[in-house]
Amino acid sequence: MGRVTWGFTSSLDGFITGPNHDMSWMSGLGSLSEGTVEDLASQVAVIISGRSGYDAAKAQAVERDELTAEAYGGAWSGTEFILTHRPEELADDASVTALNCSIAEAVDRAQPIAGDRDIQIISADIARQALEVDLIDEMQVFVAPVFLGDGTRIFEVQGGRRVDWELIAADEASKDAWFRRFRPKRR
Repeated sequence: MGRVTWGFTSSLDGFITGPNHDMSWMSGLGSLSEGTVEDLASQVAVIISGRSGYDAAKAQAVERDELTAEAYGGAWSGTEFILTHRPEELADDASVTALNCSIAEAVDRAQPIAGDRDIQIISADIARQALEVDLIDEMQVFVAPVFLGDGTRIFEVQGGRRVDWELIAADEASKDAWFRRFRPKRR
């Protein structure tokens, strides 16, 4: 069985999108070491994302560049689940499977599709929900040298919640963004 991973690019000040899910800040940030994106994309069979990100991507389709228009800049192909309370509104989009369920049920549905490949969460809110029920096996984070000042925080819990991580890999070849892999410290 593959891992459940949480993958994202973050600004130095801890945002994964700008205001209104804007992704234009990722343009012009430089490049990663050759093959990094393709290697990561090849490991992922199923992506689980949220409705807000889906809606923003559709609304910003003309503004997004090749890096932000599609998962992994178009290097990925597979099954995408969109978690939403209104799945019927996405019935006409054959490129996604809309689900109205918990993250645990979505992961259960994704596992037979993924097999030995990964299930990747690309939503901060859904990742927070997955952390609450101990589903995340690995966090894959690129940190870009930019401040955004506002947007979607990587992790936000009212009143706070501590989650400890342990470094398992660092890509020193990428000079424009730092890439690290962590696993949660399970108590």
